Amino acid sequence: MSPSQYNKKVQLLSDIIDAATGRVTCDLVLHNARVINVYTCETIETDVAILGDTIVGLGSGYKSKNQVNLRGMYLAPGFIDGHVHIESSMVEVPQFARAVVPLGTTSVVADPHEIANVLGYEGIRYMMDSSKYNPLNVFFMMSSCVPASPLETAGSELRAFDIFPFLREKWVLGLGEMMNYPGVLDNDKEVLDKLKISGDKRIDGHAPGMTGMDLNAYIAAGVASDHECTTVNEAREKLRLGMSIMIREGSGSKNLLDLLPLINHENERFCFFCTDDRHPNDILEQGHINFMVKTALQTGLDPYIAIRMAGYNTAEYFGLRKLGAIAPGKTADMVVFDNWQDFNIRQVYKNGALVAQDGAAIYEVPAKPEYPVRSSVNIKWLEGDEFNIPAQGDRCRVIGIMPHQITTELLEMDCTRENGLVVSDPQRDILRLYVLERHRASGKIGKGLLRGFGLKRGAIASSIAHDSHNIIVTGIHDHDIFKAVTTINKMGGGIAIVNDGQVLETLELPIAGLMSNQPLEEVSIKTKALIQAARSLGVTADDPLMTLAFMALPVIPKLKLTDKGLVDVEKFQHVPLFL
Repeated sequence: MSPSQYNKKVQLLSDIIDAATGRVTCDLVLHNARVINVYTCETIETDVAILGDTIVGLGSGYKSKNQVNLRGMYLAPGFIDGHVHIESSMVEVPQFARAVVPLGTTSVVADPHEIANVLGYEGIRYMMDSSKYNPLNVFFMMSSCVPASPLETAGSELRAFDIFPFLREKWVLGLGEMMNYPGVLDNDKEVLDKLKISGDKRIDGHAPGMTGMDLNAYIAAGVASDHECTTVNEAREKLRLGMSIMIREGSGSKNLLDLLPLINHENERFCFFCTDDRHPNDILEQGHINFMVKTALQTGLDPYIAIRMAGYNTAEYFGLRKLGAIAPGKTADMVVFDNWQDFNIRQVYKNGALVAQDGAAIYEVPAKPEYPVRSSVNIKWLEGDEFNIPAQGDRCRVIGIMPHQITTELLEMDCTRENGLVVSDPQRDILRLYVLERHRASGKIGKGLLRGFGLKRGAIASSIAHDSHNIIVTGIHDHDIFKAVTTINKMGGGIAIVNDGQVLETLELPIAGLMSNQPLEEVSIKTKALIQAARSLGVTADDPLMTLAFMALPVIPKLKLTDKGLVDVEKFQHVPLFL
């Protein structure tokens, strides 16, 4: 720190002290507020005084240049999303901020895992650079598993050596979700190196269904949290062993209602909210962290616990000492809401400035710097016969979709054959499923079968396929499958729905094949059109786009498909399609 920087910090501290004592005028005073006190779990009717971006005092008697009368409305700390992949909103960070800030979210802890698997260092730097100058704190956890496993082909590989420089940056809080739990348990050297270089920073977990001695070892290695719990018993075991539990309500995985019975006054401080993966439609129609708070209130959760889980507990876990509370010395990130029943967000203050009013952003979108990223869709030339599956038996392993979850069943079923080839059988709801490597034009294509999607005609393809984001496609006939894949290739990434050789709907995602350069509202309109087109072809899955994208994730049980073939996740190895 230079002498001038030091002197500036000292002067700022002096100004805060003078404002707190009333010796100088504040910048803003919020009068007649019902402040939610997260320390004592009570509501206090008081004024809140702010200087710059800092709360300097609570109480009457403060003078200010600007005064706002809240007329008895409630004032809560800004909400914090404890674990989110911004890429899953399918928009760039400024557009994501413009959507969630009016909903009360003033900070997020982002794992750029999705774009890192496509573009590596370049992708992470792009996300960090595009997070600047927005009224949203974007903290980062460094992606620990790029690729997520050796069972698939990613666009990049990040070793401990590659992520170490990021861990020294101010906005980086630690190591992101450690999905490679077999690597932890097997003492994989590269995995252990990543755990070791994290030092005293947080290490987030990702351990669906892990229990017993394996769970002990996972936690003993330094992993401190988990967001993959789906039952109270699973979450309770992890809590008892010292883990913090992130309760997730995303678009693909909805665990909030299942896990709320876990929460009580004794354990709530170790629990907080996250969205993980949330599509634009759900953000616009339901909300973000505010939706989780409102839902929790409706189920009868103590209101003060709900507010603590929406911000304070998250801040405590990550060591964000300036956030999560309304108190002297805290950053002035605050949410104004009208009542506990409707929980309407009326105003949002970020760093002491009003940035949203009645659900609408009122700040100027920062000038958009150009952060160019390279093209990311590179597939080998297709001749058209790549989607044949020669029958090698009668019985097959089939991926079974589970409603509201990204976990799947491992089914064993008779396949339908024609002319020696396995074909889709919409009458039995068994579809052919493919994953095409799209980073290195290697020509690798994983082939499998899917049940529970409901498609009756046509084909659906996407360059969003967690976590390596190869192209995933399912369909009835080869010509539609071929058309859907080549459409994505021409767009440079995106989602395409085809029927009878005609493209019904598309969404271009030119940024890493994951994100659009358009506003979230426009992307939402497009995704609604895609879902409607999917429904017209018979799809019954809850969220067709999100459901399809997670059928390629080989770290979530039980059976998944990558470009290298079917994966039995519990065995953590490839298995044949035919039994």
